Amino acid sequence: MQKWFSFLFTFLFIISGCAQNRYTNISVDEAAQMMQKEDVVVLDVRTEEEYASGHIPGAILLPLQHLPDRVDELNKNKTYIVVCRSGNRSAQASELLVKEGFSSIYNMTGGMNEWKGEVEK
Repeated sequence: MQKWFSFLFTFLFIISGCAQNRYTNISVDEAAQMMQKEDVVVLDVRTEEEYASGHIPGAILLPLQHLPDRVDELNKNKTYIVVCRSGNRSAQASELLVKEGFSSIYNMTGGMNEWKGEVEK
């Protein structure tokens, strides 16, 4: 019985550790609500050119290709909404951030493509 309990405890410990190292996908609507109600940082991981063509007000630009070298510039205690054009690069950036120990990461699926459509409504 003790062996079984020990195995179960170890298994649950491993699973819970894996579950904590995840980011959450959110829609454009959910992101907009979070921006209005919570203290969040919008992290735009597109290129400088893409950012210059339009971005979420107050968003911080940190292109995905520079993120691994500059991740230490970010505060691990903050909540981040990660944004790109369509949601692909932001998912990659979100994965990198959780691997670096960030715990409150939200990937805005649909990216700026959907954001522009929602804002224009």
